[in-house]
Amino acid sequence: MSSRVCGRVLQRLHTPGSAPAAAPPGSWSRISSPSCRLRAGPRSEPPSRGLAVTGRGPMNVFNREMKKRQKNWAATLQDGHQYDYLRDEVGSRVADRVYDIARTFPLALDIGGGKSHIAEHLNKDVVERLFLTDVSEKTLEQSRRTEIPTTCVLADEEFLPFKENTFDLVVSSLSLHWINDLPGALKQVREGSCTIQTLTLYELRCSLQLAETEREGGFSPHVSPYTAVTDLGNLLGQAGFNMLTVDIDEVQVQYPGIIEVMTDLQGMGESNCAWNRRSLLHRDSVLAAAAIYKEMYGDEDGSVPATFEILYMIGWKPHESQSRPAKRGSATASFGDLSKISQPTGADKSQRR
Repeated sequence: MSSRVCGRVLQRLHTPGSAPAAAPPGSWSRISSPSCRLRAGPRSEPPSRGLAVTGRGPMNVFNREMKKRQKNWAATLQDGHQYDYLRDEVGSRVADRVYDIARTFPLALDIGGGKSHIAEHLNKDVVERLFLTDVSEKTLEQSRRTEIPTTCVLADEEFLPFKENTFDLVVSSLSLHWINDLPGALKQVREGSCTIQTLTLYELRCSLQLAETEREGGFSPHVSPYTAVTDLGNLLGQAGFNMLTVDIDEVQVQYPGIIEVMTDLQGMGESNCAWNRRSLLHRDSVLAAAAIYKEMYGDEDGSVPATFEILYMIGWKPHESQSRPAKRGSATASFGDLSKISQPTGADKSQRR
């Protein structure tokens, strides 16, 4: 988008005078209050290091201590439950995928489970016992009670304090996209079945980039980097999983504007924690991003959509009971003989007569 186009978009920006209409059927709406302001979240410390790779180790993209502070702050909000709608929805969809597996798991692990968003949709017939981990102590204190006996463990997703072959099932919902060493984390959880997600917000990402480019002559990352769907299968394969399944799902939520989108992300504890993030977003850039957001993606009722693209990955630890491809050269039939198989023999022709 050129500066001239951005200028025309900003000229059409008007002050909303009435509450937005209801969201269309089939989507969620967070338009409960017409005027909503950004809360003062945890202060961002200046990054002590940038994107760097030490030797052949993993790239250090995220400040894990900052993510812990963001989640602890979000857990202390008095109205924090109203920001759980996305985690509850994705947790139910993960549970549906667990129900598709026709077996019972004696011991399961939920990585970054927070308030038991997955466990509340499961029962004892599927999972007999559950370990729930999270990097945020405040979040674990608000974990919901379920019929499954649950043990809460304060642990970082990158350094799990469990021995190998401890669990029969490992699940994670909206947590592993903040991990620096995702391949290493997958190797830690290579137990039974593994289901994890990452998410994108392309409308917010594009609006902020275009606005900063027009106003400041360049843009900085305000939305965290994400894993491409084409790389997910390779990550699972490198971690040693078999029988891989990767699929994409979308959850679209309607908001009054870009400010409400960012407010809810703060309330979810999903603010950016990359080392190279900017602690300040200029007012002019915010106004420009709001105008671009509504112009490019806005609906007729004045609301704007935010699309959470959920990427699901399922993998199984190798086992002798799993089906394996036959050895090369062990075939007993040739592809050249396939045409003869479909042709009727002389005996078949006589019987038909």
